[in-house]
Amino acid sequence: MLKRIATNLLDIAYDEQGDVDGWPVILLHGFPYDIHAYEDVTPHLMSQGARVIAPYLRGYGPTRFLAPATLRSGQQAALGADLLALLDALEIEQAVLGGYDWGGRAACIVAALYPSRARGLVSVNGYNIQNIATAMRPDDPEKEHRLWYQYYFHGERGRAGLTENRRAFCRLLWSLWSPSWGFDDDTYARSAAAFDNPDFVDVVIHSYRHRAGLVDGDPQFDDMERRLSAMPSITVPTITLEGDADGVVPPGGRPVGLKRFTGRHENRVVPNAGHNLPQEAPDAFVSAVLDINAWAG
Repeated sequence: MLKRIATNLLDIAYDEQGDVDGWPVILLHGFPYDIHAYEDVTPHLMSQGARVIAPYLRGYGPTRFLAPATLRSGQQAALGADLLALLDALEIEQAVLGGYDWGGRAACIVAALYPSRARGLVSVNGYNIQNIATAMRPDDPEKEHRLWYQYYFHGERGRAGLTENRRAFCRLLWSLWSPSWGFDDDTYARSAAAFDNPDFVDVVIHSYRHRAGLVDGDPQFDDMERRLSAMPSITVPTITLEGDADGVVPPGGRPVGLKRFTGRHENRVVPNAGHNLPQEAPDAFVSAVLDINAWAG
């Protein structure tokens, strides 16, 4: 059931399924995707007693900013703060957090900085907290070419291109990032509707410029960004997942980051899965969430 709840900055739209007294799971989507990424994950978790909550991130779907003057920031601290605010608004003291891409970043941030709020963590592509201080250091060409879309967004031509061609552009990313996933037109259209949010372009462009150190963030998140710059360890029980067909971050793409998981941790490589792993390999994602819940006791 689609619901809405107000935080200090947002009117957040979220899907909630399962018994309100079940063990809470927050599932967070990435860019450019939406909550449909979890449509096959949710029923399995519900059958195991979970209360499953999947919010639309800022700039997606029916989620809206409360004030016109609020910076349409897509920086990592904003995503983490939104998740923390959602937990507070829903009066959920502790939940299993799961996500990928932007959503995985939000989940990692809360798990790292507010570990008492995370019963455990499932993170696709490992440690998703950005090291902005080193963002302008060039990488090897094999890795650099995968980030072409980010460099495109650094200029105004990229903003205009995303504005005018957002559905075609995002569909191209789906195809490049999940080459083994044969999604159809209807599957894409269900998620692509979320990109019609009036703040989608502004949030996306700010995200990719901020992470490269090209624009300032929202001052209200300065303290959180300062704490994240230390690349904090994640101590809560964690399972990280990697799709072996991921067109953005192939298996082993973030080996250093795995050292940041200092609690119980297991890394799993999922065959024939691309970047949108929960939707492409729902059984693997479900297994990880259920195992984390069991680990947490």
